[in-house]
Amino acid sequence: MLLVGLDVGTTTVKAVVFDEHGTALAEGRADTPWSVSPQGVQLEAAGLLEAAALALTCALASAPAGPVASIGITGMGESGVLIGPDGKEVGPVIAWHDRRDLAELESLRSDISGDAFSVRTGLPMTEQWSLTKHRWLLSHLPDTRRATMRLSIPEWIAFSLGGAPVSEFSLASRTGWLDLASRTWWTETLEWSGATRSLLPELVMAGTNLGAVSADAGLNSLTGAVIAVAGHDHQAAVAGAGAHLPGDVLDSCGTAEALVRVIEPALSETALLELTSAGVTAGWSVFEDKWTLLGGTQAGLVLRNVLTTLHLDSAAIADLDANPSQGDSPIQVTIDAGQGVSIQGATGATSKADIWRAALDAVTRQAAEVHSLMTRAVGSPSRMVVTGGWSRSSGLLQSKERVFGALTVSPVRESGARGAAFFGGLAAGIYGSAADFPSGAGQNPSTNTALQTEKAL
Repeated sequence: MLLVGLDVGTTTVKAVVFDEHGTALAEGRADTPWSVSPQGVQLEAAGLLEAAALALTCALASAPAGPVASIGITGMGESGVLIGPDGKEVGPVIAWHDRRDLAELESLRSDISGDAFSVRTGLPMTEQWSLTKHRWLLSHLPDTRRATMRLSIPEWIAFSLGGAPVSEFSLASRTGWLDLASRTWWTETLEWSGATRSLLPELVMAGTNLGAVSADAGLNSLTGAVIAVAGHDHQAAVAGAGAHLPGDVLDSCGTAEALVRVIEPALSETALLELTSAGVTAGWSVFEDKWTLLGGTQAGLVLRNVLTTLHLDSAAIADLDANPSQGDSPIQVTIDAGQGVSIQGATGATSKADIWRAALDAVTRQAAEVHSLMTRAVGSPSRMVVTGGWSRSSGLLQSKERVFGALTVSPVRESGARGAAFFGGLAAGIYGSAADFPSGAGQNPSTNTALQTEKAL
């Protein structure tokens, strides 16, 4: 049986076909169709559905023949789709990183204390979450007030394919509307943003069977496949990379670096406030009766900026990594709030490789700060699993090993899509539980690693 995983990312929509053992067999992708308006960054839900259909069509066209058992869908967690009484989308989908809602954020701060918000939701009080963007939509685009249902992007894709409308717990944990302790909607923030409980469907776990892909979806190879929402993309990646064993921490090294850890749902208010004040979130997990901690940096973006400063591109990374370190170098790379870099201590004898090594150490220090916060809150992990495009940099891995010790490097390229496929398989009965998911070693041996590495970086 074939399993399909769909990862609706900020940059790219990725569809990957796997076998039951987690081996990637075929993939397709399409750009996430953001547009920039005077108001900010947004997309039309119909355009995103077209991108998902294109990625799925490409993947299925090159997949081996055979029945498709299921499709699991993961993706970005905070952006939402408003749906009217006729089942059609109402208004644009605002990007999670859009900042048009800063005035709404200030209003929220005046009505609810930051500490109360963080303890209740597990989130820092910033403009990233759904509630302030929802209030902005209702205030600025009156037609959105016709909405009778609100879904996150993965939930909406599932609904559009023929699945039942649901709210999945890990995605609900990114809205600012979910009470972390009670696992129910928080009436105060719903009312503040102009939402109601009736707008939000039933809360379910990732991997819940939502029905089958409808013939009306226009994807013949998928018709009849079981549909499941696989939760927030970083959490699906934990399953895909095989980093969900007790004591594991996932270090996902992409444009943004994310440290993800599955924990027992028991943090004190003090620990929650320490974590959220540093930007680390706590929310319900894709794994039953667990929470997930998620903290991150912009390491990949920083390293891209360093390459630009050095007048190099990703093709130079292997050579930079291969250059031996000069030992106790006086060079220091400092990262500013905008992820720009400044270089101190360079002389005429300083090589580009010296600066590169200093930059690798700088982003590793940032990750270490996040890791230390998590460790103080929940104890030391037993294993760090590293994945993502930048995990192909031997120099970055060496820098991490000096700080964190031995690493487990996952060979999985598309861990989010892989995890999504597993949760689809769970819904279809291919796996009895998450404990039955394949390990993180399911790479297609025919993959051209060098080519894929350059693309991933």
